[in-house]
Amino acid sequence: MTANPYETGLDRVEANYTPLSPLSFIERTAAVYPDHISIIHGDQRYTWRETYSRCRRLASALTKMKIGVGDTVTVMAPNTPAIYESHFGVPMSGAVLNTLNVRLDAKTIAFILEQGDAKVLITDKEYSETIEEALKHVKNKPRVIDIDDALATSGQLIGEMTYDTLLEEGTPDFAPRLPDDEWRAISLNYTSGTTGNPKGVVYHHRGAYLNALSNILAWDMGHHPIYLWTLPMFHCNGWCFPWTLAALAGTSVCLRKVEAQSIFAAIADHGVTHFCGAPIVLNLIINAKPEERRDFNHTVKVMTAAAPPPASVLAAMEQAGFHMTHVYGLTETYGPAVVCAWKDEWNQRPSEEQAKLKSRQGVNYHALRGLQVIDPATMIPVPADGETMGEVMFRGNIVMKGYLKNDKATQDALRDGWFHSGDLGVMEPDGYIKLKDRSKDIIISGGENISSIEVEDILYRHPAVLEAAVVARPDNKWGETPCAFVTLKETAEEITAEAIISFCRDNLAHYKAPKTVLFGPLPKTSTGKIQKFKLREQAGELGSLSD
Repeated sequence: MTANPYETGLDRVEANYTPLSPLSFIERTAAVYPDHISIIHGDQRYTWRETYSRCRRLASALTKMKIGVGDTVTVMAPNTPAIYESHFGVPMSGAVLNTLNVRLDAKTIAFILEQGDAKVLITDKEYSETIEEALKHVKNKPRVIDIDDALATSGQLIGEMTYDTLLEEGTPDFAPRLPDDEWRAISLNYTSGTTGNPKGVVYHHRGAYLNALSNILAWDMGHHPIYLWTLPMFHCNGWCFPWTLAALAGTSVCLRKVEAQSIFAAIADHGVTHFCGAPIVLNLIINAKPEERRDFNHTVKVMTAAAPPPASVLAAMEQAGFHMTHVYGLTETYGPAVVCAWKDEWNQRPSEEQAKLKSRQGVNYHALRGLQVIDPATMIPVPADGETMGEVMFRGNIVMKGYLKNDKATQDALRDGWFHSGDLGVMEPDGYIKLKDRSKDIIISGGENISSIEVEDILYRHPAVLEAAVVARPDNKWGETPCAFVTLKETAEEITAEAIISFCRDNLAHYKAPKTVLFGPLPKTSTGKIQKFKLREQAGELGSLSD
């Protein structure tokens, strides 16, 4: 047998093998476009030279604190320069970045800090009250660094130093520690999943690198985009866009709070070209008051995901001067991994039909190797008939490493060589997938996952509640809101829906509390299992709680 000529004398040259990491993007951009604006935050302006220097200072300071490979650095912050810089500075030290959802309650934050073994917590002073409460329940407390942002409207300093002081302790010529293995962890993102306990989703450098580039291709982005941060950077690392913007030498326009007036002002004042957001952000724009609006004479590209956006919302956005791209993914897939790739011939179809086409989830991202709708019992792909339902499954470079310290959940999610999303959908004849239902009863409200089981657990704690079930109610503003169906104990005194909601808000992050409570017997199977599909039908018939 003749030897393969490509396997002899052409061994890999180690000097030419560099593990993939998105940290390489900022080094290149700082060298090529050092004076281009990297970040706009209120009156602050940073260039790429300055941002790269600040990231290296952060990495240097963390290294001096004995932070390195295998350590976790947690950040609790809105969209500000500090959280953007952390996407580079933390992994440059060899550590893993863990960004916290700023809407979480103290109990959940404490769990994350403990399970993630956070060594350092960098936290915006606006959340000092929640963080102080969380730290009371953490045995091995992290070192606390305050972000003293001038635009913060409340809070106090609770740490040993400020973020700016921390940077001063670092050196700008620090040599970033690039990974020796591209499969090393770069970040840790917690998702509520299907239980009340959040699961830590681990990303690797390779996946972050590839998905950052896939964003460029899927969205047809050019150099120097002006990107508005309406999507939280704490959510799936901002769908990998901090690293995407570094690759493109883009400009980040930060928003501490997402409001219609701020969005229109940023578009008009800074020439914003791109932003991402859940349907709630689209509704803010569509329903903005006249005094909140500003005129602009360019098309703004918008990427949306989370709860499938109604076709009517997509159509209204297009009419208002925004070009919509619909994507789909999960925390376990680095954010967007599926895109409703647009075809030119669809431009000739009526606008309503275009909106329906665009509301589908679509096809795999460039870096995603496999996307299928599969019968989970047989592991055979369903026919592409647009009718046969199966579970949406993923595999490839932009699927997580696994769940931190949770081998059972990891093995279950990645069994049979596929990531099982838990989402039910169909494969349409043209190869585009369309979601139909969520098998795990996750409610997506304002782009955030809410576990129905977690909410039910709180409801069952109420002394008057005998049985409870929570499902999603469609909502024009939030996409979905929690709707609780409750059976009261016979001995219970008269109680109102408002009282139940107030009880939940006292024991949960407010966004997780039910917005609707209905009383009465719950439909059940012969074995006593609550029939949630019937409750979902009832909640759907209620329509939107918001206008």
